[in-house]
Amino acid sequence: MRLQILSRYGRKGASSRVRMFQYVPWLEAHGWDVSIAPFFDDAYLTAQYAGEGTRSQVAAAYARRLGQLRAKPKPDLIWLEKEALPMIPAAIERRLLPARTPIVADYDDAVFHSYDLHPRKAVRRMLGQKIDRVMQHASLVLAGNEYLADRAKSAGSSRVEIVPTVVDADAYRTPNSPRSDTVTRIGWVGTPSTWREYLVPMLPLLTALAEQHGARITVIGSGARDVHPLVDTLEWSEAAEIDQIHGFDIGIMPLNETPWALGKCGYKLIQYMACAKPVVASPVGVNREIVEHGVNGFLADSSDDWRIALERLLRDRDLRSTMGAVGQRKVLLRYSLQSQQERVSSLLAACVEGID
Repeated sequence: MRLQILSRYGRKGASSRVRMFQYVPWLEAHGWDVSIAPFFDDAYLTAQYAGEGTRSQVAAAYARRLGQLRAKPKPDLIWLEKEALPMIPAAIERRLLPARTPIVADYDDAVFHSYDLHPRKAVRRMLGQKIDRVMQHASLVLAGNEYLADRAKSAGSSRVEIVPTVVDADAYRTPNSPRSDTVTRIGWVGTPSTWREYLVPMLPLLTALAEQHGARITVIGSGARDVHPLVDTLEWSEAAEIDQIHGFDIGIMPLNETPWALGKCGYKLIQYMACAKPVVASPVGVNREIVEHGVNGFLADSSDDWRIALERLLRDRDLRSTMGAVGQRKVLLRYSLQSQQERVSSLLAACVEGID
């Protein structure tokens, strides 16, 4: 069976890499002929993170996608990340997609809020229901959490399945190289936009705690430099990421309670837990399901909650070890590639075969 993956990004985009690409080896080993067709390439994403994205790169992305939609032979199934053509009405997008080819639409964030909560009234009017229409016409919607699944159901999707964002548990289990220091580290991984929105407001609290307890803070992927004497900033790379997270002692995921944050799928937490790290997270959306308060980490709402949770973990190495082990087991059972790949393959195959 021919499967065309119409992803939003190349390998540098976390959503495309973890929601789709990591399933490809399993799919190919079980009879799928897979082609990957990203909308944006890695060069665009690199430029975007540096604040240097250009209109010509965006234009090239649209031209590339139009070519992908005309590719021959026609696939038996399209696995679509979010939408085929951003900012283009659903009716036009649908006409450009191959006729009578079933589509599986995949969502790991609340991309619909890019339209229905857009600051420009014209965008809200023209595109506010765009993602709902994509969901409605898909043979299957794969949603990363309940919030996204509920949106698909309300949009009239004929079939919705919750498939959590996962990691390859075997790859995360142990580091590739020994840790270089023994200082206790609070760690965070993300992008420049999530750094500015979620972590920068936390820095006064985090640096004060680090100073008090002789700890340091490791930040991966922020794009920032010279933040604070106690903050070590590392560039993100796929090759180094797992070892970098193994260098943490505590993983954190602060969020604000916003419609966009409710669509997040807790990928950071799953990465930390896969490396056997205890976590502290805001009690927003799927974080409440991933983090069992007092078992594999702590949910922290107020500044006092964050301070108390982090101080407990900073002071107690045995607690960190116990919580980390519990979290790692949970990832293996629920949030690992190994626990989901057969199911995802079966769901895709059912769309081609017309099985309910």
